[in-house]
Amino acid sequence: MLAVSAATLPTGAEWSYEVKWDGYRAQGVKNGTAVSLASRNLKNITRQFPGVAQAVSRVRAKSAVIDGEIVALDAGGRPSFQALHHASTAGLTIVFYAFDLVHLNGKDLTRAPLEERRAALREVVSAADDPALLLSEPLPGTPEQIVIAVARLGLEGVVAKRRRSAYAAGRRSDAWVKVRFAKHQEFVIGGYKPNATNFDSLLVGYYDGARLVCAGKVRSGFTPHLRAEVFHELRSLDAKRCPFVNLPSTKTSHWGEGITAEEMESLRWVKPLRVAEVSFVEWTRDGSLRHAAFIALRGDKPARDVRREL
Repeated sequence: MLAVSAATLPTGAEWSYEVKWDGYRAQGVKNGTAVSLASRNLKNITRQFPGVAQAVSRVRAKSAVIDGEIVALDAGGRPSFQALHHASTAGLTIVFYAFDLVHLNGKDLTRAPLEERRAALREVVSAADDPALLLSEPLPGTPEQIVIAVARLGLEGVVAKRRRSAYAAGRRSDAWVKVRFAKHQEFVIGGYKPNATNFDSLLVGYYDGARLVCAGKVRSGFTPHLRAEVFHELRSLDAKRCPFVNLPSTKTSHWGEGITAEEMESLRWVKPLRVAEVSFVEWTRDGSLRHAAFIALRGDKPARDVRREL
């Protein structure tokens, strides 16, 4: 089940609020002694996060499907999505914040109200008694108080959920509403501007129906190691044609986001299969990103699912 994006949190007694964790969405699946972890696009990531798999194996259930977020915590206890790609780095802790239970001991819970699913989840997770398996509990206070507190902690955002809502598997539902404090989202990589060693900037965009729309260039946010890592991912995806429907731009804007026909000749195109998390200051009037910065590659997000978040 996926959330819709909004600028503000919905209010009312029917809503509850949780932290929006900055990590990998995943489901922990236990079936007897067998345990596996599945990403949002159903990729098996069990070997990638063995500590989380071990924690899921300890829940008090013969079988269970737990929905949540795999998060990397730094030495100060703060989530870091970029750190999730470097889990071997000293001082990092990988945990699984569980926020839903969709199957328990042979029973499908998707039609049960969220509050009932949470109660059952609390019981099986607390029984596991494992520091790598944590509950993402509803937050106390008014929406205004919650926004202030979560933003002050430097966390990504808040997700509002209807207390009596069912679990709409495989769908984006307005029963879950996410509000991000920083402007960032996933974008599809469709090309790059090469330099002497790898690339100077990435060209990224989003799907509008079946059309891939260019949102601009991403120049900052790269360390030399990260730049080399991304270039390695892109080298095998060379394409002859530009995948973006809105290039070239008619002109370069004041902020330099436009891509002219002359500049197109120096660019390299790739098959639009890789997804990147990108932060930015704002959308310009012509639909480009201003001051975009690379955060990380998103192996858990299918490129075709990437849309512009409003």
